[in-house]
Amino acid sequence: MPRILRIAGAQMGPNQRADSRAAILARMIALLDQAAEAGAKLVVFPELPFTTFFPRWLIEDQAELDSYFERAMPNPDVQPLFDRAREKGIGFYTGYAELTPEGKRFNSAITVGPDGAILGKYRKVHLPGSVEPRAGDRFQQLEKRYFEYGDLGFPAFRGPAAWHSPVLGMLVCNDRRWPEAWRCYGLQAMELMLIGYNSAAYDPNGGSTENEAIRTFHSTLAAQANAYMNATWAVSVAKAGNEDGSGLIGGSVIVDPNGVIAAEAKTLGDEVIVADADLDLCRQGQTKMFNFAAHRRPEQYRRIVDQVGAIPPA
Repeated sequence: MPRILRIAGAQMGPNQRADSRAAILARMIALLDQAAEAGAKLVVFPELPFTTFFPRWLIEDQAELDSYFERAMPNPDVQPLFDRAREKGIGFYTGYAELTPEGKRFNSAITVGPDGAILGKYRKVHLPGSVEPRAGDRFQQLEKRYFEYGDLGFPAFRGPAAWHSPVLGMLVCNDRRWPEAWRCYGLQAMELMLIGYNSAAYDPNGGSTENEAIRTFHSTLAAQANAYMNATWAVSVAKAGNEDGSGLIGGSVIVDPNGVIAAEAKTLGDEVIVADADLDLCRQGQTKMFNFAAHRRPEQYRRIVDQVGAIPPA
């Protein structure tokens, strides 16, 4: 019996700093409804979708900073999304800023099943930007200031039988650019990677060598190349557009295990993309081209690492 899972990406347009949580959540619910009406059983939201991308600001008011974080998931502010998803029988991936009971802060993501239960949780490992703001720059990239490095690793997990029990993985934004993160999941026979991002349409670390076009190209390239090299489906979803004068790229895509784009966003606004994921399409790469069990040679990797370590500095 074919293992076909209809999946959706719920790209979001900008969330302004002045937008209310209720208004943003209403947009997310509308996107979820569109995905459900299209027959999707799983929808992927972006990184930090409940708020503006607050790490672009130096925020010294602790009360404002705390307002961007979730102390539990779900919580009363986001419960309507969980309720609607359960009503529609659709699961979802969403990012959020996590504040733990111990006071730790992470850039996190969860995947929720069609029954409203949390199936898996991930905390972003590859934090970009800096701790201290760059003098003279209006927009910053201060994730290292506001978040700790993720401490959960890269554990794959199973989706429910209603989704044909796929092996799932999660990343957040900058993680998608690091092939070792994908490979950790690939070695666990991942069949579907879920990713949300908020990526600047300019070089967020300063400089003029990057623009919206090249950063969108790199975002798509990362999804296609890593999906192919790990023989997995991938859903990579943006929050896009102009947030308070700061541009975010779009380029949300669903990519198949051959690295071929199955669906792609056309705008920088709220938009749903949908594709039918044949999970068994992963078998070609996982059992032949990238047969990790048969063809991995970790003893050679160690030798390579040793050689690299021996290269003298320039």
